[in-house]
Amino acid sequence: MNIIKSKKMLFAYAFGAMGVNLLGIVVSSYLCSALIADGFGEAALANHTYLGINLIIPAVWAVLGVVAKIIDGVIDIPMASLTDNLKTRWGRRRPAIVLGVIPMIIAYCCFLLIPHQGGESIGNTLYYFILLAIFYTSYTLTMVTYYATFTEIVDNEKDRRFLTNTKSIADILYFIIGFAAVPMFLKGLNIRWVALIVLPSVLLILIPLFMIKEKSTKNGVEIIHEEGVQETKTVNLFKSIAYTFKNWKFVLWMVVYSFMTFGLQLFLSGINEYFSVSGMSMIFVMLAAFVPVPLTFIIYNKLNIKKGFGFAYQYTLAVFVIAMLSLFGVSFLEQGTLKTVLSILCGLIASFSVGAMFAVAYSIPSKLAADDEKETGISHSAMYFAVQGLFAGIASGIGGTLVLTVLKKNFLFDRPTTFYITAISAGACLIAFCLVFILPKSLRLLGKENKEELLVNNEERN
Repeated sequence: MNIIKSKKMLFAYAFGAMGVNLLGIVVSSYLCSALIADGFGEAALANHTYLGINLIIPAVWAVLGVVAKIIDGVIDIPMASLTDNLKTRWGRRRPAIVLGVIPMIIAYCCFLLIPHQGGESIGNTLYYFILLAIFYTSYTLTMVTYYATFTEIVDNEKDRRFLTNTKSIADILYFIIGFAAVPMFLKGLNIRWVALIVLPSVLLILIPLFMIKEKSTKNGVEIIHEEGVQETKTVNLFKSIAYTFKNWKFVLWMVVYSFMTFGLQLFLSGINEYFSVSGMSMIFVMLAAFVPVPLTFIIYNKLNIKKGFGFAYQYTLAVFVIAMLSLFGVSFLEQGTLKTVLSILCGLIASFSVGAMFAVAYSIPSKLAADDEKETGISHSAMYFAVQGLFAGIASGIGGTLVLTVLKKNFLFDRPTTFYITAISAGACLIAFCLVFILPKSLRLLGKENKEELLVNNEERN
């Protein structure tokens, strides 16, 4: 694969998956929620749900939603092996992206249809479950392949850090669209029409498709490192899984990442319901949380350089916990100016954490995959993202589907239990904060002074 050196081209490359990500937000945070009217405030029913009624059986969906996430995570593994070992005249990454994005778009469009409009039915439930499984599977094939190129499209750690940081900024932009612009549209349009409006953004995936320049992989794979061109070998599915799980640093990272993902995805998946019953403006809070992120991300990077990844990441988790607990407290206040101002302040606090929480999903696996490739000569970077996707899928399925559905269907103290989303999210991320201490020093000091990082690596090898 040809190496990209230009910062402008890397910047554009980092924005290439923004539309795919945006479709993922619409499905997980809006379309799935719109199928169940329970848990929404009365004013939100007309546009935030399909027909203002339950279209699926909540109890069955709670189980099937987790199953869809698990299927998504499990099937990521063979999908990653497919993209790592694909042998075609066009290379391995571009064909895999195309194989993923086409069925993803078809499933997304079919998600906007209603087979039976008479209310909740097992037919509707199974229909949306099948579409969700197809969407998640094809979405992940697209994204796993795209993320795998982060190891191959650059040949040094500095450019890789620039690429992952820029991708995090792109994430913030699509989150602003997803959680600030989409709610604005929902004031006058039904969610199904809004979903169609954002659909053309998926065409941004053409950017990496045109930028990736691969040779034929029929006779093997060539990877370019700082030391020059290295002909690498690929391994089959089971060996790739074994090599990935032998990386004990990665396994420990998965433990930490899973708790963070549970907390973050519970909040993001239930954000629509939460703000519909909390008396706070979702638009104002989300703008406050996401717009300042490019500036607050600078603080995270400085902490990373000065103190290392572990300290910077714990700072991020601590800030997120404070923001979630603050939102939880503010939700109990009476409606008024004070509540509005304090909720916006909570969003501003969250802005110091959200950018970095997305960045770690790219930076750690791409770094570990690149190191593994140099040491073993085996190219299977997509498997790292696939295994991470498996853990993330299970964690988000439990949090964003099972726990959220239970909260939507139960009421305590005469108020919807969706009020407690922020408190539960804070608890999960607090656990992740504590678990950072189990990570090896080489990861906790990642990004710090190179001499110190090399010293720790040498100590761990010895």
